[in-house]
Amino acid sequence: MSDQSHGGPDHTGAVEHAGVEESGKYAIDNPGLPPHRPRLADEDPKAAKRAERQVAFLFGLSIVGTLLFFVGYFVVGQIGPDTPITTVRLQNLLLGLGTAFAMLGIGVGIVHWAKTLMPDHETTELRHEVRTEADRQVAVGMIEDIIDETQVKRRPLLRNTLIGAGILAVLPAIAIFRDLDDTDNRSDLAAENFGPERLRHTMWATDVRLVRDPTGTPIKASDVTMGSAFHVIPEGLNELPPHEMLNQKAKAVVLLMRLNPESMQVSPEREDWNVDGIVAYSKVCTHVGCPVALYEQHTHHLLCPCHQSTFDLTQECKVIFGPAGHALPQLPIRVNEEGFLVAQSDFHEPVGPAYWERG
Repeated sequence: MSDQSHGGPDHTGAVEHAGVEESGKYAIDNPGLPPHRPRLADEDPKAAKRAERQVAFLFGLSIVGTLLFFVGYFVVGQIGPDTPITTVRLQNLLLGLGTAFAMLGIGVGIVHWAKTLMPDHETTELRHEVRTEADRQVAVGMIEDIIDETQVKRRPLLRNTLIGAGILAVLPAIAIFRDLDDTDNRSDLAAENFGPERLRHTMWATDVRLVRDPTGTPIKASDVTMGSAFHVIPEGLNELPPHEMLNQKAKAVVLLMRLNPESMQVSPEREDWNVDGIVAYSKVCTHVGCPVALYEQHTHHLLCPCHQSTFDLTQECKVIFGPAGHALPQLPIRVNEEGFLVAQSDFHEPVGPAYWERG
């Protein structure tokens, strides 16, 4: 039985008394929420309609910006080595303004919508865990209230212009990603090398000579001394058009070094991939594609300067530190009759940071 049944002290009254005493010990009491000040659109239907038209105009501006982007991208024409500088400037202007209007229109429109039309009253409630079915129903009701507060059901003009602007805004990105594979400009390649299959291959092929980057000077095995490192490209790369040269170089750049054969751990299937300790590995880091350009002669480590991925040259460029996902691909090489280093074939695996069929 409680103390109150025996005439004991009333603990409830004591707690309430203590609460009164506690409330007086703070210098500033909780002022609560300020009074709500209605906006013009809350009281004037004409103002609300005017705000709705303004938001719709901003979404329409986004649509115009997207169309302007497509005009610059497709109508002005493709940029090439012989394109006049005035055309390049016009296209850049249209692409920049189109992207700016497309993104700015949606962003400013949503902010203006929220500030002028959506309810702005403040509410407070105690935080508690959502566990029971009743609590889940309350959460569903809150979501429905949010949808009602956006007024998308009552204002179809806003809903339709937002949908149109949102759909068109993603199309420029699709167009750009599509043109990353410039198939139409690569009639010199075999048909099987179009599309994703082209990522598997580089300019390296049987008997293609290794030449210095950027001079294009062929390299003899006698030129590669112990501890040296050469930045290498395939012969003929510098003769390509500038745009194609950069695309091919991004995949084909190689580091060439010479080690003591006794310090190398060579897999059985790679025993003939080196020339008396001379090895060639892709220069493209397998993390995010940065150029691996730092070689520590004493430790035989290759380092990527971007995120410090470290590859052990004596272990077939196995990753020993950092975020890289796999070893650098090795280029099989040999010496031709003239004493120059040449490739035996292309890389036996795709170069670069990621590939959808890599195990």
